[in-house]
Amino acid sequence: MSIHGLILEVRVTGCRKLRDTEFFTRQDPYVVVEYATTKLRTRTCTDGGRNPTFDEKFHIPLIEGLRELNVIVWNSNTLTHDDFIGSGRVYLHKVLTNGYDDSSWPLQTRHMRSAGEVKLIMHVDVSAMKNKMGRSVAASSAHPVPALSMPAPSPTPAPAPSPASAATPAPAPALASAIPYTGVSPSYPPVSAYPGATAYPAYPTSSHAPYTTAEYPPPPQQPYQPPPAGYPPSYPPQPYEQSYPPQPYEGSYPPQPYERSYPPQPYGQQPYPPPPAAESPYPPAPYPGTYPPRPY
Repeated sequence: MSIHGLILEVRVTGCRKLRDTEFFTRQDPYVVVEYATTKLRTRTCTDGGRNPTFDEKFHIPLIEGLRELNVIVWNSNTLTHDDFIGSGRVYLHKVLTNGYDDSSWPLQTRHMRSAGEVKLIMHVDVSAMKNKMGRSVAASSAHPVPALSMPAPSPTPAPAPSPASAATPAPAPALASAIPYTGVSPSYPPVSAYPGATAYPAYPTSSHAPYTTAEYPPPPQQPYQPPPAGYPPSYPPQPYEQSYPPQPYEGSYPPQPYERSYPPQPYGQQPYPPPPAAESPYPPAPYPGTYPPRPY
């Protein structure tokens, strides 16, 4: 049973056969009772000697778990520190069981030698302790231990919609179609994700089929047209593969016949006009022809 809050009545009647700490005079003993942090002191028994008498009563509230108290006996001195006579431990088992205890408890020195004994009369109201225990039992019965809480049942799932209601589409909100969008037009042209087509063609095009946007792949180029006759060749000369038909190397246009004069002379004729035969300083040629003769 619990003893917390009960009041222990302790009456210190006196001591017997105490150790004498004085050699020429009688000692003046007193008793200190300690319980937990509580310290209670009796009056000093002047010239009490070895058998002092106190007859003092104290009331000490008990604490659960602490069922013993300490008793210390001192000799009071006027000019010097008090002398330690002896101490003892008092157990509360008997008084808590029977409600009353008038035993004498032995005292010992610091060297575990006998220092006399102290007489205590202790009393506890057992009826109050029983009533307290009965109230605690009644309170525990009035408040039964709650049963283990069961988990809440899971909510019943909603029934699936019927096929007819599932097939019927929900009407669209009319507010979105009735109210037109009134956004403010931007002050700048919209930015395109890709660059726009340029106004100029990326490749040269013919005059017959102009276009404004670049196409891929580009149209084939027209073959190079030679300049009209009568004009000298252009400078710098065009690449070899750009002229058609191919021109002879370092030749004139149009090409002349090989080793032929223009206009061609009939075989055996003299050049025009022929030189007079008498005025020629050279002998006549062995074969008719031009002078000097052209190499074959």
